[in-house]
Amino acid sequence: MNNINKKPCVDTAAVVAEGGVSPLEGLPLPDTIIFSEIFSKLDLESLCSLACVSRALRSIVSQALSTLPSLDLSAVSLNGEILDRIIPKFRGLKTVTIDCLRLDDSSLIDILGPHLQELNLLKCASLSSNILSSIGKRCPNLRILVLELEGETSPEIFKKNLIEMLKGILCLESLSIKVRGTELDAYDLTCIDLFLPQTLKLLKLQPVNEQDAILFVKVLGDGKNNPGQLVNFSTPSYLGCTCFTLIRLSLVLNVISDELIISIANSLPLLVELNLEDRPSTEPKLPRDLTNTGLQSLGLSQHLTSLSIVRSRLNYPVSFKRVNDLGVMLLSESCRGLDSVKLGGFSTVTDAGFSSILRSCYNLKKFEVRNAPFMSDLAFHDIIGAVSPLTELRILSCNLITSEAVAELAASTTLEVLDTYGCRSIADHCLDYISCLSTLTTLNLGGADITDSGLAVLGNGGLPIVRLCLRGCVRVTDRGIFSLLNGGEKIKKMLSSLDIGHMPGISDRGIQTIVSSAQAITELCMRNCFHVTDAALKMLASKRSDRINLLQRLDLCHCTGFSIGLSVLLQNSSFRGLRWLGVGSTSLVTRRVDYTVICELRPWLTVCFEGCEVGCHDGWQFHKSNSSSC
Repeated sequence: MNNINKKPCVDTAAVVAEGGVSPLEGLPLPDTIIFSEIFSKLDLESLCSLACVSRALRSIVSQALSTLPSLDLSAVSLNGEILDRIIPKFRGLKTVTIDCLRLDDSSLIDILGPHLQELNLLKCASLSSNILSSIGKRCPNLRILVLELEGETSPEIFKKNLIEMLKGILCLESLSIKVRGTELDAYDLTCIDLFLPQTLKLLKLQPVNEQDAILFVKVLGDGKNNPGQLVNFSTPSYLGCTCFTLIRLSLVLNVISDELIISIANSLPLLVELNLEDRPSTEPKLPRDLTNTGLQSLGLSQHLTSLSIVRSRLNYPVSFKRVNDLGVMLLSESCRGLDSVKLGGFSTVTDAGFSSILRSCYNLKKFEVRNAPFMSDLAFHDIIGAVSPLTELRILSCNLITSEAVAELAASTTLEVLDTYGCRSIADHCLDYISCLSTLTTLNLGGADITDSGLAVLGNGGLPIVRLCLRGCVRVTDRGIFSLLNGGEKIKKMLSSLDIGHMPGISDRGIQTIVSSAQAITELCMRNCFHVTDAALKMLASKRSDRINLLQRLDLCHCTGFSIGLSVLLQNSSFRGLRWLGVGSTSLVTRRVDYTVICELRPWLTVCFEGCEVGCHDGWQFHKSNSSSC
């Protein structure tokens, strides 16, 4: 009876997109000034949606866009043509963030200008180092600059352009440059130190040679003691800078050594944050390695609040073999003010060393340990009430960690992130404790020995989980996914990112559960799910509700059960909201499907054929030109 006079719901945006007239077109609008004030508080996506409602709203949205101070386009890889149509609408920009995977130098020239104070250029696969010189000439007022560049074939040209850039941006406070796709030193640090703006507070460089970094840091130290030595000849006198005030330093090196850390501790006494990662290609030998002496020297950094020291296994299976419990204990005693600690590759440190950090650092909020074979549950014994309330805990690839370590955290009322990826002794019993963590929003159980029964407990826990990773949980099946998403209301309403990759027990039935139950899903990874077929894709594509339209990133890499039918789905109105699609090692690659039509129909969609993780955050530098994205 109540439904007799109910009218069908109208998709206003779809009507306008198809050339029709919005049913709201004739509605009167309140005072434009009021709307303008409201619209100034909205984000870009919300404004674009409102522009589809009516011509009057579109006009107000256009005015709002012209006054927006920031523009973030990092979620999509735009081509130059679309970018040229977008940028003129934003006349008041001070902050710009762009995914440059499909852009070249000419596409960015019009963006640069003296109005910019912050510029973030990500995944610059097709940009040359000439863009550096252009930034220096056109953006003299930059305060923050982030660049992700591909390895240069001509290092000398890169260094020349880098120096030209630094000469032009004299008020820079934060500089981050990552050069991907090369293991060679990308910077001539002995040259650029003379041109670094003395306003610089944050510096991130990747990759850097250890010996060059030592000389570089020592020169900064000399500048601290003899301010006149490092004054840039082009630095205006009105800045009043007499020495460097660098407080945050992040370097990715070939090796971390005692000499490097001692130099940093002696030269940069005001340092608040230190992030060091090395990627040795051979086993480091003394004196070019880290020992207890190097760690102990960090006690000189009395202002240090964030510390990350990681030995990566990217190039060689190696660890910090010359650091033991004593070194970590000395560190924890001398750096009690740390609120964030990340240690990776400390293979000889035991529970005594790691526990000393947890108990000595009175303000610790974030704690991460990876590749520590001697770390066990004892490191967390009786830590609730004895240590500062943690908000993030990450324990990665520590084989002795079991469910009992998480049991010690069950009473936490502050933990928001829990990551136990690669801890294969985590079992169903652990999920009983996790379900008590009422503040948990991010959970990574990758590689854990959990089953469908454990996921049922997690689903009934009522946790506000937004991001969940179950990758490699090989004992979980479709039934577990059903229990997870139908056990309680909160997780099915809040879960936006789900990783079910490398799980042979997942089939089309599991995907059907996700389609019907996960109401807020925007990111789905199901790589290496061999039993998922075209039927699952059709379920995703056929669902027309707002829930599935939210899907923005979909990873299908190594899903061999798919046919080329996906290309047909992409050519019609299916997957409207999709922004990134991974199809590496699927039939869409082996059968060489022509994506020309899809590229024309969906210029906002990036299709990755290279097998990258979601978003191509760590693999874009290896993409083949013009073949890795639409």
